[in-house]
Amino acid sequence: MLLNHPLLIESLQKAYSAEKAAAFAYQGHAGSVKDALQKKAIHQIEIDEWNHRKEVLAIMQQYMIPVSKFYEVRFYIIGKAISFSCYIKGWFMPFYFAGSLESGNVCEYFRMTQYFGELGITEHDGILYEWALKRKNTKFIF
Repeated sequence: MLLNHPLLIESLQKAYSAEKAAAFAYQGHAGSVKDALQKKAIHQIEIDEWNHRKEVLAIMQQYMIPVSKFYEVRFYIIGKAISFSCYIKGWFMPFYFAGSLESGNVCEYFRMTQYFGELGITEHDGILYEWALKRKNTKFIF
């Protein structure tokens, strides 16, 4: 099924690529902390990001939405820059940017639910709500 909703398509493409940026950011965050328990907890958040990326891709494939090369490059650079900054700036800047990315994702997933609803599609409501809540409740570890 093809979707005729440009905002939804763009939101899914951004979400897919932003998950990569977040995963890269958590890689740097985990690499910059010394405590083994903190590293493990941060690594689990990174794994969650990669899993969300796969789940977003599955939704995109269901509707034949292509991956955006532009967003892939853009969010690759953002994620790597945040990851690298963890080793230079200490915990504050990566913590701030991770919080920004995650809070934006909360709103984005709720918007996607609304966009799908405009098309009469409700099958993704549960997973989008779950992702939004998971982002909202992410405890940042520094």
